[in-house]
Amino acid sequence: MLLRSSRRARALVGGALALALVLTGCSASTPEFTYTPPEQVDAPLPDDVTAELQSAVEHAMTASGSTGAIVGVWVPWSGQWVAGLGTQSGEGSAEVTADMSFRIADVTRLMTCDVLYGMADAGEIELDAPVTKHVSGVADLSEVTLLDLCNGTSGVRSSESIAKRYWLKTPDREWAPLRLASYGLGGSRGPVHTAYRDSDAGYLLLGLALERASGKSAAELIEEYVTAPLELTSTALPAPASAVPAPAPAMQGSYLPRAEGGGYDCAAPIDITKSSSSIGFTDSGVTSTITDLGRYVQATARQALRDEGAEPARFGQPLPRSSKAPSWYQATGGALLVGSMIGQHGWVPGYATAAYSDPATGFTVAVTLNNSSAGNSMAAYLSWQLAAIASKAPAASGQTAPEFGLPFTAEKYGETITDRAICAAPKE
Repeated sequence: MLLRSSRRARALVGGALALALVLTGCSASTPEFTYTPPEQVDAPLPDDVTAELQSAVEHAMTASGSTGAIVGVWVPWSGQWVAGLGTQSGEGSAEVTADMSFRIADVTRLMTCDVLYGMADAGEIELDAPVTKHVSGVADLSEVTLLDLCNGTSGVRSSESIAKRYWLKTPDREWAPLRLASYGLGGSRGPVHTAYRDSDAGYLLLGLALERASGKSAAELIEEYVTAPLELTSTALPAPASAVPAPAPAMQGSYLPRAEGGGYDCAAPIDITKSSSSIGFTDSGVTSTITDLGRYVQATARQALRDEGAEPARFGQPLPRSSKAPSWYQATGGALLVGSMIGQHGWVPGYATAAYSDPATGFTVAVTLNNSSAGNSMAAYLSWQLAAIASKAPAASGQTAPEFGLPFTAEKYGETITDRAICAAPKE
Protein backbone atom coordinates (compact mmCIF):
# COMPACT_ATOMS: atom_id res chain seq x y z
CA MET A 1 0.00 0.00 0.00
CA LEU A 2 1.38 3.37 -1.03
CA LEU A 3 0.52 6.27 1.28
CA ARG A 4 0.22 9.75 -0.28
CA SER A 5 3.13 11.94 0.79
CA SER A 6 2.18 15.29 2.32
CA ARG A 7 3.94 18.20 4.00
CA ARG A 8 1.04 18.82 6.36
CA ALA A 9 -0.16 16.99 9.46
CA ARG A 10 -3.88 16.40 9.36
CA ALA A 11 -6.23 15.54 12.14
CA LEU A 12 -6.44 12.03 10.67
CA VAL A 13 -2.69 11.45 10.98
CA GLY A 14 -3.34 10.25 14.52
CA GLY A 15 -6.21 7.91 15.34
CA ALA A 16 -7.79 7.49 11.90
CA LEU A 17 -4.50 6.72 10.13
CA ALA A 18 -3.41 4.33 12.86
CA LEU A 19 -6.70 2.49 12.56
CA ALA A 20 -6.37 2.27 8.76
CA LEU A 21 -2.90 0.80 9.08
CA VAL A 22 -4.14 -1.85 11.49
CA LEU A 23 -7.03 -2.80 9.22
CA THR A 24 -4.93 -3.01 6.04
CA GLY A 25 -1.75 -4.37 7.51
CA CYS A 26 0.26 -1.51 5.97
CA SER A 27 3.24 0.09 7.65
CA ALA A 28 3.61 3.82 8.14
CA SER A 29 6.07 4.83 5.41
CA THR A 30 5.46 8.57 5.61
CA PRO A 31 6.57 10.31 8.82
CA GLU A 32 4.27 12.81 10.46
CA PHE A 33 4.97 16.38 9.36
CA THR A 34 7.10 18.49 11.67
CA TYR A 35 8.22 22.06 11.20
CA THR A 36 11.61 23.27 12.35
CA PRO A 37 12.12 27.03 12.04
CA PRO A 38 15.50 28.54 11.17
CA GLU A 39 17.99 28.78 14.01
CA GLN A 40 17.43 31.98 15.96
CA VAL A 41 19.77 33.71 18.38
CA ASP A 42 17.94 33.45 21.70
CA ALA A 43 18.75 36.92 22.98
CA PRO A 44 17.37 40.45 22.77
CA LEU A 45 18.43 42.63 19.89
CA PRO A 46 21.07 45.23 20.79
CA ASP A 47 19.71 48.12 22.85
CA ASP A 48 20.32 50.73 20.17
CA VAL A 49 18.47 48.68 17.56
CA THR A 50 15.56 48.09 19.94
CA ALA A 51 15.39 51.80 20.76
CA GLU A 52 15.20 52.68 17.07
CA LEU A 53 12.52 50.05 16.47
CA GLN A 54 10.45 51.28 19.41
CA SER A 55 10.70 54.88 18.25
CA ALA A 56 9.41 53.87 14.82
CA VAL A 57 6.44 52.00 16.32
CA GLU A 58 5.53 54.91 18.60
CA HIS A 59 5.71 57.31 15.63
CA ALA A 60 3.31 55.11 13.64
CA MET A 61 0.97 54.81 16.62
CA THR A 62 0.69 58.58 16.83
CA ALA A 63 0.30 58.98 13.09
CA SER A 64 -2.48 56.36 12.89
CA GLY A 65 -4.38 57.38 16.01
CA SER A 66 -3.51 54.08 17.71
CA THR A 67 -3.14 53.86 21.46
CA GLY A 68 -1.41 50.49 21.33
CA ALA A 69 0.63 48.16 19.15
CA ILE A 70 2.18 44.71 19.31
CA VAL A 71 5.36 43.98 17.41
CA GLY A 72 7.72 41.08 16.79
CA VAL A 73 11.09 41.30 15.04
CA TRP A 74 13.19 38.17 14.62
CA VAL A 75 16.74 38.53 13.27
CA PRO A 76 18.17 34.99 13.28
CA TRP A 77 21.81 36.09 13.39
CA SER A 78 21.37 38.85 15.97
CA GLY A 79 18.39 38.51 18.31
CA GLN A 80 14.72 39.31 18.68
CA TRP A 81 12.33 41.95 19.99
CA VAL A 82 8.75 41.06 20.91
CA ALA A 83 6.76 43.70 22.75
CA GLY A 84 3.44 45.33 23.46
CA LEU A 85 3.46 49.13 23.45
CA GLY A 86 0.96 51.71 24.65
CA THR A 87 -2.44 51.09 26.17
CA GLN A 88 -5.86 49.72 25.37
CA SER A 89 -8.26 52.16 23.75
CA GLY A 90 -11.20 51.39 26.04
CA GLU A 91 -11.92 52.06 29.68
CA GLY A 92 -9.15 51.50 32.16
CA SER A 93 -6.32 52.11 29.68
CA ALA A 94 -4.56 48.91 30.64
CA GLU A 95 -1.15 48.36 29.11
CA VAL A 96 -0.94 46.41 25.87
CA THR A 97 1.08 43.23 26.32
CA ALA A 98 2.77 40.99 23.76
CA ASP A 99 0.59 37.97 24.59
CA MET A 100 -2.65 39.67 23.50
CA SER A 101 -4.59 38.35 20.52
CA PHE A 102 -5.78 40.45 17.58
CA ARG A 103 -7.18 40.19 14.05
CA ILE A 104 -4.53 39.50 11.41
CA ALA A 105 -6.53 41.04 8.55
CA ASP A 106 -5.25 40.21 5.04
CA VAL A 107 -2.56 37.85 6.29
CA THR A 108 -5.54 35.45 6.25
CA ARG A 109 -5.21 35.39 2.45
CA LEU A 110 -1.93 33.53 2.77
CA MET A 111 -3.63 30.84 4.85
CA THR A 112 -6.48 30.48 2.37
CA CYS A 113 -3.95 29.89 -0.40
CA ASP A 114 -2.08 27.44 1.85
CA VAL A 115 -5.29 25.41 1.95
CA LEU A 116 -5.71 25.62 -1.82
CA TYR A 117 -2.18 24.42 -2.50
CA GLY A 118 -2.41 21.76 0.19
CA MET A 119 -5.58 20.33 -1.32
CA ALA A 120 -4.10 20.53 -4.83
CA ASP A 121 -0.87 18.81 -3.78
CA ALA A 122 -2.97 16.02 -2.27
CA GLY A 123 -5.00 15.65 -5.47
CA GLU A 124 -8.21 16.86 -3.84
CA ILE A 125 -8.77 19.91 -6.01
CA GLU A 126 -7.43 21.37 -9.26
CA LEU A 127 -5.70 24.73 -9.26
CA ASP A 128 -6.99 25.49 -12.74
CA ALA A 129 -10.59 24.47 -12.00
CA PRO A 130 -13.04 27.23 -12.94
CA VAL A 131 -14.69 29.00 -10.01
CA THR A 132 -18.06 27.97 -11.44
CA LYS A 133 -17.23 24.29 -10.79
CA HIS A 134 -17.48 24.85 -7.06
CA VAL A 135 -19.48 28.08 -6.57
CA SER A 136 -22.94 28.59 -8.04
CA GLY A 137 -24.38 31.98 -8.88
CA VAL A 138 -21.19 33.30 -10.52
CA ALA A 139 -21.69 32.16 -14.10
CA ASP A 140 -19.84 35.18 -15.46
CA LEU A 141 -16.63 33.89 -13.81
CA SER A 142 -16.35 30.86 -16.10
CA GLU A 143 -12.89 31.96 -17.29
CA VAL A 144 -11.61 32.59 -13.75
CA THR A 145 -9.80 29.71 -12.01
CA LEU A 146 -9.23 28.98 -8.34
CA LEU A 147 -5.57 29.87 -8.89
CA ASP A 148 -6.66 33.26 -10.26
CA LEU A 149 -8.54 33.90 -7.02
CA CYS A 150 -5.40 33.05 -5.01
CA ASN A 151 -3.05 35.04 -7.23
CA GLY A 152 -5.29 38.12 -7.41
CA THR A 153 -5.69 37.77 -11.18
CA SER A 154 -9.46 37.29 -11.32
CA GLY A 155 -10.14 40.86 -12.44
CA VAL A 156 -12.83 41.13 -9.75
CA ARG A 157 -13.11 44.41 -7.88
CA SER A 158 -12.86 44.65 -4.08
CA SER A 159 -15.99 44.84 -1.92
CA GLU A 160 -14.33 47.00 0.73
CA SER A 161 -15.31 50.45 -0.51
CA ILE A 162 -19.01 49.59 -0.36
CA ALA A 163 -19.03 47.26 2.65
CA LYS A 164 -16.87 49.38 4.96
CA ARG A 165 -19.71 51.58 6.19
CA TYR A 166 -21.75 48.51 7.12
CA TRP A 167 -18.83 46.91 8.95
CA LEU A 168 -18.34 49.97 11.15
CA LYS A 169 -22.05 50.57 11.86
CA THR A 170 -23.07 46.95 12.37
CA PRO A 171 -19.95 44.98 13.36
CA ASP A 172 -22.07 42.16 14.83
CA ARG A 173 -23.75 41.38 11.50
CA GLU A 174 -23.05 37.92 10.11
CA TRP A 175 -22.34 37.98 6.39
CA ALA A 176 -22.78 35.19 3.87
CA PRO A 177 -19.51 35.09 1.86
CA LEU A 178 -21.24 35.34 -1.51
CA ARG A 179 -23.39 38.25 -0.32
CA LEU A 180 -20.33 40.19 0.79
CA ALA A 181 -18.40 39.29 -2.35
CA SER A 182 -21.29 40.53 -4.49
CA TYR A 183 -20.28 44.14 -3.80
CA GLY A 184 -17.06 43.46 -5.69
CA LEU A 185 -18.65 41.22 -8.30
CA GLY A 186 -21.05 44.00 -9.23
CA GLY A 187 -18.24 46.37 -10.24
CA SER A 188 -16.26 46.73 -13.42
CA ARG A 189 -13.87 43.85 -14.20
CA GLY A 190 -10.19 43.93 -15.04
CA PRO A 191 -8.22 41.52 -17.21
CA VAL A 192 -8.11 37.86 -16.15
CA HIS A 193 -4.86 35.88 -15.67
CA THR A 194 -2.48 38.70 -16.63
CA ALA A 195 -2.74 41.54 -14.07
CA TYR A 196 -2.93 41.74 -10.28
CA ARG A 197 -5.93 43.44 -8.71
CA ASP A 198 -6.42 43.70 -4.96
CA SER A 199 -9.76 42.00 -4.30
CA ASP A 200 -11.16 40.83 -0.99
CA ALA A 201 -14.07 39.40 -2.98
CA GLY A 202 -11.70 36.98 -4.70
CA TYR A 203 -10.51 35.45 -1.41
CA LEU A 204 -14.08 35.23 -0.10
CA LEU A 205 -15.01 33.25 -3.22
CA LEU A 206 -11.92 31.07 -2.87
CA GLY A 207 -12.84 30.18 0.71
CA LEU A 208 -16.36 29.34 -0.37
CA ALA A 209 -15.05 27.13 -3.21
CA LEU A 210 -12.71 25.27 -0.84
CA GLU A 211 -15.55 24.65 1.58
CA ARG A 212 -17.81 23.24 -1.12
CA ALA A 213 -15.07 21.11 -2.67
CA SER A 214 -14.08 19.56 0.66
CA GLY A 215 -17.37 19.45 2.54
CA LYS A 216 -15.59 21.12 5.48
CA SER A 217 -15.82 24.60 6.95
CA ALA A 218 -13.13 27.17 6.23
CA ALA A 219 -12.23 27.11 9.92
CA GLU A 220 -11.69 23.36 9.78
CA LEU A 221 -9.61 23.63 6.62
CA ILE A 222 -7.32 26.31 8.05
CA GLU A 223 -6.84 24.22 11.16
CA GLU A 224 -6.12 21.08 9.14
CA TYR A 225 -3.75 22.57 6.58
CA VAL A 226 -2.15 25.43 8.51
CA THR A 227 -2.52 25.82 12.25
CA ALA A 228 -2.29 22.17 13.33
CA PRO A 229 0.80 21.33 11.22
CA LEU A 230 2.61 24.46 12.38
CA GLU A 231 1.41 24.12 15.99
CA LEU A 232 -0.18 27.56 15.98
CA THR A 233 -2.23 27.03 19.11
CA SER A 234 -3.39 30.65 19.35
CA THR A 235 -4.48 31.05 15.71
CA ALA A 236 -7.91 30.29 14.23
CA LEU A 237 -10.71 31.46 11.99
CA PRO A 238 -13.42 32.09 14.60
CA ALA A 239 -17.08 31.17 14.26
CA PRO A 240 -19.12 33.97 12.65
CA ALA A 241 -20.94 34.89 15.86
CA SER A 242 -19.73 38.29 17.07
CA ALA A 243 -16.90 37.99 19.60
CA VAL A 244 -13.64 39.57 20.70
CA PRO A 245 -10.39 38.06 19.35
CA ALA A 246 -9.27 34.88 21.08
CA PRO A 247 -7.48 33.64 23.05
CA ALA A 248 -7.78 36.03 25.99
CA PRO A 249 -6.52 38.58 26.65
CA ALA A 250 -7.34 40.48 23.46
CA MET A 251 -5.95 43.81 22.36
CA GLN A 252 -8.84 46.23 22.02
CA GLY A 253 -9.44 47.53 18.51
CA SER A 254 -10.90 50.88 17.55
CA TYR A 255 -11.63 53.35 14.78
CA LEU A 256 -11.94 57.14 14.74
CA PRO A 257 -15.10 59.13 14.08
CA ARG A 258 -15.03 61.85 11.47
CA ALA A 259 -14.42 65.35 12.80
CA GLU A 260 -16.38 68.44 11.88
CA GLY A 261 -14.62 70.21 9.06
CA GLY A 262 -12.88 67.04 7.86
CA GLY A 263 -10.34 64.59 9.12
CA TYR A 264 -10.76 62.47 12.24
CA ASP A 265 -11.51 63.11 15.89
CA CYS A 266 -8.35 61.53 17.25
CA ALA A 267 -9.40 62.10 20.87
CA ALA A 268 -12.54 59.93 20.65
CA PRO A 269 -11.72 56.40 19.41
CA ILE A 270 -14.70 54.06 19.10
CA ASP A 271 -14.24 50.53 20.45
CA ILE A 272 -14.92 47.85 17.83
CA THR A 273 -13.07 44.93 19.44
CA LYS A 274 -16.16 42.73 19.28
CA SER A 275 -17.27 41.91 15.74
CA SER A 276 -18.16 39.04 13.42
CA SER A 277 -15.34 37.16 11.73
CA SER A 278 -17.62 36.88 8.67
CA ILE A 279 -16.61 40.48 7.89
CA GLY A 280 -13.30 39.00 6.75
CA PHE A 281 -13.94 35.25 6.44
CA THR A 282 -11.16 33.72 4.29
CA ASP A 283 -9.92 37.13 3.21
CA SER A 284 -9.19 38.69 6.61
CA GLY A 285 -11.05 36.89 9.41
CA VAL A 286 -8.33 35.00 11.30
CA THR A 287 -7.20 35.94 14.82
CA SER A 288 -3.76 35.23 16.29
CA THR A 289 -0.97 36.40 18.58
CA ILE A 290 2.32 38.01 17.57
CA THR A 291 4.45 34.92 18.25
CA ASP A 292 2.10 32.69 16.28
CA LEU A 293 1.95 35.23 13.47
CA GLY A 294 5.73 35.47 13.26
CA ARG A 295 6.11 31.69 13.22
CA TYR A 296 3.41 31.41 10.57
CA VAL A 297 4.70 33.99 8.09
CA GLN A 298 8.24 32.66 8.45
CA ALA A 299 7.03 29.15 7.61
CA THR A 300 4.75 30.04 4.72
CA ALA A 301 7.35 32.33 3.12
CA ARG A 302 9.66 29.30 3.04
CA GLN A 303 6.84 27.08 1.69
CA ALA A 304 7.34 24.78 4.66
CA LEU A 305 3.85 23.29 4.26
CA ARG A 306 4.66 21.84 0.82
CA ASP A 307 7.07 19.15 -0.31
CA GLU A 308 10.41 20.53 -1.42
CA GLY A 309 10.29 21.32 -5.13
CA ALA A 310 6.51 21.00 -5.34
CA GLU A 311 5.04 22.36 -8.58
CA PRO A 312 3.81 24.82 -9.52
CA ALA A 313 6.03 27.10 -7.45
CA ARG A 314 3.63 29.31 -5.52
CA PHE A 315 5.69 32.49 -5.62
CA GLY A 316 7.50 31.76 -8.88
CA GLN A 317 5.75 34.14 -11.27
CA PRO A 318 4.81 37.35 -9.44
CA LEU A 319 3.15 40.31 -11.12
CA PRO A 320 3.60 44.03 -10.41
CA ARG A 321 1.50 45.15 -7.43
CA SER A 322 0.27 48.00 -9.60
CA SER A 323 1.35 49.97 -12.65
CA LYS A 324 2.88 52.60 -10.35
CA ALA A 325 4.58 50.21 -7.93
CA PRO A 326 8.39 49.97 -7.78
CA SER A 327 9.87 46.92 -9.46
CA TRP A 328 10.56 45.25 -6.11
CA TYR A 329 6.90 45.32 -5.04
CA GLN A 330 5.01 42.36 -6.54
CA ALA A 331 2.14 39.99 -5.82
CA THR A 332 1.17 36.34 -6.27
CA GLY A 333 0.09 33.28 -4.31
CA GLY A 334 -1.96 35.31 -1.83
CA ALA A 335 1.21 37.18 -0.89
CA LEU A 336 2.91 40.48 -1.49
CA LEU A 337 6.61 40.32 -2.33
CA VAL A 338 8.63 43.23 -0.94
CA GLY A 339 12.19 42.86 -2.13
CA SER A 340 13.18 39.40 -0.90
CA MET A 341 10.49 39.37 1.79
CA ILE A 342 7.16 37.58 1.42
CA GLY A 343 4.05 38.40 3.43
CA GLN A 344 0.84 40.41 3.58
CA HIS A 345 -0.72 43.45 5.18
CA GLY A 346 -4.21 44.83 5.57
CA TRP A 347 -6.92 46.10 7.90
CA VAL A 348 -10.19 44.99 9.42
CA PRO A 349 -12.38 47.07 11.74
CA GLY A 350 -10.22 47.87 14.75
CA TYR A 351 -6.86 46.58 13.56
CA ALA A 352 -4.16 47.09 10.93
CA THR A 353 -1.67 44.22 10.64
CA ALA A 354 1.40 43.35 8.57
CA ALA A 355 3.76 40.36 8.56
CA TYR A 356 6.74 39.67 6.27
CA SER A 357 9.62 37.20 6.21
CA ASP A 358 12.70 36.54 4.08
CA PRO A 359 12.61 32.83 3.13
CA ALA A 360 16.37 32.52 2.71
CA THR A 361 17.36 33.78 6.15
CA GLY A 362 14.18 33.56 8.25
CA PHE A 363 14.37 37.30 8.98
CA THR A 364 10.83 38.19 10.06
CA VAL A 365 8.79 41.24 11.06
CA ALA A 366 5.18 41.33 12.29
CA VAL A 367 3.17 44.22 13.71
CA THR A 368 -0.40 45.20 14.53
CA LEU A 369 -1.89 48.60 15.42
CA ASN A 370 -5.12 48.93 17.41
CA ASN A 371 -6.80 51.53 15.18
CA SER A 372 -7.94 50.87 11.62
CA SER A 373 -8.86 54.37 10.43
CA ALA A 374 -5.61 54.88 8.51
CA GLY A 375 -6.32 51.73 6.50
CA ASN A 376 -3.62 49.22 5.65
CA SER A 377 -0.87 51.64 4.68
CA MET A 378 0.38 52.42 8.21
CA ALA A 379 0.93 48.78 9.11
CA ALA A 380 2.61 48.11 5.77
CA TYR A 381 4.95 51.09 5.92
CA LEU A 382 5.75 50.44 9.57
CA SER A 383 6.64 46.80 8.89
CA TRP A 384 8.93 47.84 6.06
CA GLN A 385 10.54 50.53 8.21
CA LEU A 386 11.12 48.02 11.00
CA ALA A 387 12.58 45.56 8.50
CA ALA A 388 15.00 48.18 7.19
CA ILE A 389 16.13 49.02 10.73
CA ALA A 390 16.48 45.43 11.91
CA SER A 391 18.22 44.22 8.74
CA LYS A 392 21.28 46.18 9.84
CA ALA A 393 21.45 44.56 13.29
CA PRO A 394 24.99 43.30 13.94
CA ALA A 395 25.70 39.59 14.26
CA ALA A 396 25.78 38.23 17.79
CA SER A 397 28.93 36.66 19.15
CA GLY A 398 29.74 33.52 17.19
CA GLN A 399 27.28 34.36 14.41
CA THR A 400 27.77 35.66 10.89
CA ALA A 401 25.39 38.12 9.27
CA PRO A 402 24.24 36.91 5.83
CA GLU A 403 24.32 38.92 2.66
CA PHE A 404 20.92 40.46 3.16
CA GLY A 405 19.54 43.84 2.20
CA LEU A 406 16.33 45.61 1.27
CA PRO A 407 15.62 47.96 -1.66
CA PHE A 408 14.47 50.81 0.59
CA THR A 409 15.55 52.65 3.72
CA ALA A 410 14.03 53.13 7.15
CA GLU A 411 14.16 56.88 6.63
CA LYS A 412 12.00 56.63 3.51
CA TYR A 413 9.13 54.89 5.27
CA GLY A 414 9.48 56.97 8.41
CA GLU A 415 8.89 60.01 6.22
CA THR A 416 6.06 58.27 4.38
CA ILE A 417 4.29 57.54 7.67
CA THR A 418 4.61 61.21 8.63
CA ASP A 419 3.20 62.28 5.27
CA ARG A 420 0.24 59.87 5.58
CA ALA A 421 -0.52 60.71 9.21
CA ILE A 422 -4.17 61.16 10.12
CA CYS A 423 -3.55 62.28 13.70
CA ALA A 424 0.02 63.58 13.92
CA ALA A 425 0.73 67.26 14.26
CA PRO A 426 1.36 68.99 10.90
CA LYS A 427 4.93 69.23 9.72
CA GLU A 428 6.66 72.48 10.52
